Amino acid sequence: MIDIKKIVADKVNIEKALLKRMDNVNLDGVIKLDQERRAVLVKVETLKAEKNKLSKEIGAFKREGKDSSSIIKKIDEFNAEIEKLDIIQNELTNKINNILIDLPNIPDNDVIEGDKENNEVVRIHLEKPSFNFKTKDHVELSKSLNLVDYERGTKLSGHGFWIYKGIGARLEWALINYFIDFHLKNNYEFILPPHILGEESGYTAGQFPKFREDVFTIKSGGFLLPTAETALINYHRDEILKYEDLPRKYFSYTPCYRMEAGSHRTEERGTLRGHQFNKVEMFAFTTKEQSDAVLNELVNNAEQLVKDLGLHYRVSKLAAKDISASMAKTYDIEVWIPSMNNYKEVSSVSNARDYQSRRGLIRYKDKNNQNEYVHTLNGSGLATSRLLPAILEQFQNEDGSVTIPIKLRPYLGGLDKISK
Repeated sequence: MIDIKKIVADKVNIEKALLKRMDNVNLDGVIKLDQERRAVLVKVETLKAEKNKLSKEIGAFKREGKDSSSIIKKIDEFNAEIEKLDIIQNELTNKINNILIDLPNIPDNDVIEGDKENNEVVRIHLEKPSFNFKTKDHVELSKSLNLVDYERGTKLSGHGFWIYKGIGARLEWALINYFIDFHLKNNYEFILPPHILGEESGYTAGQFPKFREDVFTIKSGGFLLPTAETALINYHRDEILKYEDLPRKYFSYTPCYRMEAGSHRTEERGTLRGHQFNKVEMFAFTTKEQSDAVLNELVNNAEQLVKDLGLHYRVSKLAAKDISASMAKTYDIEVWIPSMNNYKEVSSVSNARDYQSRRGLIRYKDKNNQNEYVHTLNGSGLATSRLLPAILEQFQNEDGSVTIPIKLRPYLGGLDKISK
């Protein structure tokens, strides 16, 4: 949520920044409501000061044996008026918050306007793999090597679900363990959160109220987490952290559950898009001074994981409309899928600045012992459902086998190739 004080102080520049990601912005209405709220607050403070002054006079009247009933009556009138004004003030505050809740985060100054066509490729690792034989796509390979059962996944749960099996299940688990070991070596704290979260968790993350339809809701209450980020941002909700304890860096493994349906389009076949997939997520709480450095660290971590697998990939800096609503800046790490002649995101690394922490009331004591809102950052480290297609296609061999990345072999008993 954007700070209303910032909007009042710098309306023109904030509207200009939001227009990078919104078609229309007009903050006059929320500023007017804030002015009304402040005017009511001044009245309340004035009445309270007058009431306190009269309260002191009661004591003096009693000591002098004078009748104080008229003063008490006046105080009662003040209390009644203060109560009415408090109701008005709360109504205005709710109206302001309802507007602020729907506003996306302010994109950073260096984030360019526009949608994904304006995304900027900032780095490319390795050349695109070339083959001197007729290649197969990841669906053909996973079927011929008996790694994924798509038909029975659909039979069990419907379209957008699949089943890893045999070496496919072991390869999926090897990826997850490789990620976990990497983050442990980097001194990130391992968290295994609940998969069912409450309403407030969705609000703090910025998922609710605007994107409620994207999650699986539970009939008895709550929803299935769409990403571990939604759980991790709430880990310190309503807390005041110590300056010396920041940054706090965590990672988590969870399945992710999303309503977005996989499609029958070629570019979304197999495990590229579905209702459930596995992901290891990085998350950090920082001071505002640490924020940029930790963003670079998270990008480097995600990139290193893909690099060490030996895959060809690129890093893209997203344009404003392609960034999720809660974030101020995002970098995507995208792997090459040869059969699609295109790249697919396997990690999205973002800085929310203080947008989420204002919603979740997550603060820290600065060097002057003043409360400041933390900055929150997140990044996939990594998601697996698109890595498997990239590994199968980039490392396929003419005989239909697939070479296993060196980094994963220790998790597979030294196995170096998947064959029929």
